[in-house]
Amino acid sequence: MIIYPSRSTEQDKVYPHRSLLNGEQVHRIYLDELGNIQSLPVMVVAAVLTITNPMETPTTARDLIERTEREELPPEERADLIDIVTSIMVYKFTNLSRREIRRMLGLDFNQEPRAIREAKEEEAFVLVTRQLTRRLRQELSEEMRSRLVSLPLSTLEDLSEALLDFTNLSDLEQWLTEHS
Repeated sequence: MIIYPSRSTEQDKVYPHRSLLNGEQVHRIYLDELGNIQSLPVMVVAAVLTITNPMETPTTARDLIERTEREELPPEERADLIDIVTSIMVYKFTNLSRREIRRMLGLDFNQEPRAIREAKEEEAFVLVTRQLTRRLRQELSEEMRSRLVSLPLSTLEDLSEALLDFTNLSDLEQWLTEHS
Protein backbone atom coordinates (compact mmCIF):
# COMPACT_ATOMS: atom_id res chain seq x y z
CA MET A 1 0.00 0.00 0.00
CA ILE A 2 1.29 3.43 -0.96
CA ILE A 3 -0.39 6.49 0.53
CA TYR A 4 -0.21 9.75 -1.39
CA PRO A 5 -1.67 13.11 -0.41
CA SER A 6 -3.05 13.40 -3.97
CA ARG A 7 -2.58 11.94 -7.45
CA SER A 8 -0.39 14.88 -8.41
CA THR A 9 2.26 13.78 -5.88
CA GLU A 10 2.57 10.25 -7.26
CA GLN A 11 6.03 9.56 -8.64
CA ASP A 12 6.33 9.12 -12.35
CA LYS A 13 9.85 7.67 -12.33
CA VAL A 14 9.21 4.15 -11.11
CA TYR A 15 12.05 2.29 -12.81
CA PRO A 16 13.21 -0.37 -11.67
CA HIS A 17 10.05 -1.05 -9.63
CA ARG A 18 7.56 -0.53 -12.47
CA SER A 19 6.40 -4.16 -12.71
CA LEU A 20 5.77 -4.36 -8.97
CA LEU A 21 4.03 -0.99 -8.77
CA ASN A 22 1.80 -1.75 -11.74
CA GLY A 23 0.91 -5.22 -10.45
CA GLU A 24 -2.03 -6.26 -8.34
CA GLN A 25 -0.05 -6.46 -5.09
CA VAL A 26 0.39 -2.71 -4.66
CA HIS A 27 -2.57 -0.49 -3.84
CA ARG A 28 -2.45 3.28 -3.99
CA ILE A 29 -4.51 5.46 -1.66
CA TYR A 30 -4.99 9.16 -2.33
CA LEU A 31 -5.91 10.95 0.88
CA ASP A 32 -7.69 13.79 -0.91
CA GLU A 33 -10.04 11.29 -2.61
CA LEU A 34 -11.27 9.43 0.47
CA GLY A 35 -14.49 11.41 0.69
CA ASN A 36 -16.28 12.99 3.63
CA ILE A 37 -14.00 13.09 6.66
CA GLN A 38 -16.94 12.59 9.03
CA SER A 39 -17.59 9.14 7.56
CA LEU A 40 -13.99 7.90 7.78
CA PRO A 41 -12.59 5.89 10.72
CA VAL A 42 -10.74 8.06 13.24
CA MET A 43 -7.36 6.49 12.42
CA VAL A 44 -7.82 7.37 8.74
CA VAL A 45 -8.90 10.92 9.60
CA ALA A 46 -5.60 11.34 11.46
CA ALA A 47 -3.78 10.58 8.20
CA VAL A 48 -6.05 12.94 6.24
CA LEU A 49 -5.33 15.65 8.81
CA THR A 50 -1.81 15.87 7.37
CA ILE A 51 -3.15 17.29 4.08
CA THR A 52 -6.00 19.50 5.27
CA ASN A 53 -5.92 23.20 4.55
CA PRO A 54 -4.18 24.99 7.47
CA MET A 55 -7.27 27.17 7.95
CA GLU A 56 -9.44 24.05 8.38
CA THR A 57 -6.94 21.94 10.31
CA PRO A 58 -7.74 23.17 13.86
CA THR A 59 -11.48 22.54 13.39
CA THR A 60 -10.86 19.14 11.80
CA ALA A 61 -8.45 18.21 14.60
CA ARG A 62 -10.94 19.27 17.33
CA ASP A 63 -13.67 17.24 15.63
CA LEU A 64 -11.34 14.24 15.46
CA ILE A 65 -10.51 14.51 19.16
CA GLU A 66 -14.22 14.77 20.03
CA ARG A 67 -14.92 11.65 17.94
CA THR A 68 -12.02 9.89 19.65
CA GLU A 69 -13.57 10.64 23.05
CA ARG A 70 -16.97 9.29 21.93
CA GLU A 71 -15.72 6.09 20.31
CA GLU A 72 -15.08 2.95 22.29
CA LEU A 73 -11.30 2.75 22.07
CA PRO A 74 -8.91 1.28 24.61
CA PRO A 75 -7.37 4.08 26.73
CA GLU A 76 -3.95 3.50 25.20
CA GLU A 77 -5.28 3.87 21.64
CA ARG A 78 -7.19 7.00 22.60
CA ALA A 79 -4.06 8.53 24.16
CA ASP A 80 -1.96 7.50 21.14
CA LEU A 81 -4.42 9.08 18.73
CA ILE A 82 -4.45 12.33 20.70
CA ASP A 83 -0.63 12.29 20.63
CA ILE A 84 -0.70 11.72 16.86
CA VAL A 85 -3.10 14.61 16.32
CA THR A 86 -1.00 16.87 18.54
CA SER A 87 2.18 15.88 16.67
CA ILE A 88 0.57 16.58 13.29
CA MET A 89 -0.54 19.97 14.54
CA VAL A 90 2.96 20.76 15.85
CA TYR A 91 4.36 19.84 12.43
CA LYS A 92 1.79 21.96 10.58
CA PHE A 93 2.01 24.95 12.92
CA THR A 94 5.74 25.23 13.54
CA ASN A 95 5.39 28.69 15.08
CA LEU A 96 3.26 27.34 17.97
CA SER A 97 4.40 25.43 21.04
CA ARG A 98 2.92 22.09 22.04
CA ARG A 99 1.10 23.85 24.90
CA GLU A 100 -0.43 26.36 22.46
CA ILE A 101 -1.46 23.50 20.17
CA ARG A 102 -3.15 21.69 23.08
CA ARG A 103 -4.95 24.88 24.02
CA MET A 104 -6.03 25.36 20.38
CA LEU A 105 -7.42 21.83 20.37
CA GLY A 106 -9.22 22.30 23.68
CA LEU A 107 -7.12 19.64 25.39
CA ASP A 108 -6.80 19.97 29.15
CA PHE A 109 -4.32 17.35 30.30
CA ASN A 110 -5.07 18.15 33.93
CA GLN A 111 -8.49 16.63 33.30
CA GLU A 112 -7.70 13.49 31.34
CA PRO A 113 -10.52 11.08 30.60
CA ARG A 114 -11.18 8.81 33.57
CA ALA A 115 -10.24 5.69 31.62
CA ILE A 116 -6.79 7.08 30.83
CA ARG A 117 -6.25 8.19 34.44
CA GLU A 118 -7.28 4.77 35.71
CA ALA A 119 -4.98 3.01 33.26
CA LYS A 120 -2.05 5.16 34.37
CA GLU A 121 -2.85 4.53 38.04
CA GLU A 122 -3.04 0.80 37.42
CA GLU A 123 0.29 0.79 35.60
CA ALA A 124 1.88 2.85 38.37
CA PHE A 125 0.46 0.51 41.04
CA VAL A 126 1.86 -2.57 39.26
CA LEU A 127 5.27 -0.94 38.83
CA VAL A 128 5.49 0.32 42.43
CA THR A 129 4.45 -3.03 43.91
CA ARG A 130 7.08 -4.81 41.79
CA GLN A 131 9.71 -2.31 42.91
CA LEU A 132 8.69 -2.65 46.55
CA THR A 133 8.73 -6.45 46.39
CA ARG A 134 12.22 -6.38 44.98
CA ARG A 135 13.49 -3.63 47.29
CA LEU A 136 12.06 -5.17 50.46
CA ARG A 137 12.80 -8.75 49.32
CA GLN A 138 9.33 -9.96 50.25
CA GLU A 139 5.83 -10.17 48.85
CA LEU A 140 3.42 -7.48 50.02
CA SER A 141 0.39 -8.54 52.04
CA GLU A 142 -3.10 -8.14 50.60
CA GLU A 143 -3.74 -5.42 53.19
CA MET A 144 -0.68 -3.49 52.01
CA ARG A 145 -1.66 -3.98 48.35
CA SER A 146 -5.14 -2.62 49.04
CA ARG A 147 -3.62 0.43 50.74
CA LEU A 148 -1.39 1.01 47.71
CA VAL A 149 -4.09 0.49 45.09
CA SER A 150 -6.17 3.28 46.65
CA LEU A 151 -3.39 5.85 46.27
CA PRO A 152 -3.75 8.53 43.58
CA LEU A 153 -1.22 8.63 40.74
CA SER A 154 0.74 11.57 42.15
CA THR A 155 1.26 9.76 45.47
CA LEU A 156 2.31 6.56 43.67
CA GLU A 157 4.85 8.62 41.72
CA ASP A 158 6.21 10.07 44.98
CA LEU A 159 6.35 6.58 46.46
CA SER A 160 8.30 5.28 43.46
CA GLU A 161 11.10 7.69 44.37
CA ALA A 162 10.87 7.32 48.15
CA LEU A 163 11.05 3.53 48.07
CA LEU A 164 14.66 3.73 46.94
CA ASP A 165 15.53 4.67 50.54
CA PHE A 166 13.45 1.93 52.18
CA THR A 167 15.25 -0.90 53.92
CA ASN A 168 12.28 -2.73 55.45
CA LEU A 169 8.49 -2.91 55.55
CA SER A 170 8.25 -0.48 58.47
CA ASP A 171 9.81 2.24 56.25
CA LEU A 172 6.94 1.73 53.80
CA GLU A 173 4.32 1.75 56.56
CA GLN A 174 5.76 4.96 58.03
CA TRP A 175 5.82 6.63 54.61
CA LEU A 176 2.20 5.64 53.96
CA THR A 177 1.15 7.02 57.35
CA GLU A 178 2.87 10.32 56.59
CA HIS A 179 1.46 10.63 53.06
CA SER A 180 -2.09 9.32 53.41
